[in-house]
Formats: sequence, C-alpha cells, structure tokens
Amino acid sequence: MTTNIVKRNTINRKIISISKKRQITIPLQFYKSLELGNEAECTLENGKLVIRPIRLEPSEFSVEILKDLVAQGYSGKKLVQAFEDQSKKVKQAVTCMLKEADAIAAGEIKTAGFDDIFGAGD
Repeated sequence: MTTNIVKRNTINRKIISISKKRQITIPLQFYKSLELGNEAECTLENGKLVIRPIRLEPSEFSVEILKDLVAQGYSGKKLVQAFEDQSKKVKQAVTCMLKEADAIAAGEIKTAGFDDIFGAGD
C-alpha cells in the first residue's frame, strides 16, 4: 500500500474556533500578512470558506463607471453629470448591500439560495 504524505506549511494553517454566534477570530499572523482592515470579502468556493481582503478602491469603480459612460457616448459636462449620478448610485447600492449583509449575519433575515433566485428545476 502506498501512502502519500502531504507536507503542510504550518505557518499557513491554523485551527480556529467558531462561536455559537458563528463568529471566528482570524489569527494575528494572517490578519497582518493580508493587511486586513475592518472588512473582508467572504465567499464559498468549492466547499471552502474563503476570506479575502477587500482591495477594490473607489477609484477602480470610477474607472469602470467612466468606461461605461464613454461607451454610451457621454462627453464633456454631460459625462461629468452622468458620472456623478452613477457614483451616487454605486454608493447607495454598496450601503444597501452592507446593511443586508449585517442583517444576514445577525440572523435577522435569511439568505437567498440558488432556487430562490432562479427557481427550482421545473
């Protein structure tokens, strides 16, 4: 019988506790290494919980907004006005998403599953 030994870098692996409120503490070395602030992105990928630093700066949103508006034919003062309008909408959407995420984390509202969004297989 052949045994495969998997070497793990113990610096990159820690066992952490999960509280009754589903809270975790990120080990200090990971927190510092990733330069995490007050928020992080949390995703479920192939059965794994992945926590990443949020690196999307407002200026990156700005570039995407501008590209879209220029592609729509805006220029000059109309471009500036449309940019201001779109920027406000992005800020409002982000605020709304953060409030919803907080409510989900607090157990106040349920998350929507795949079937909730796309309907069960008909």
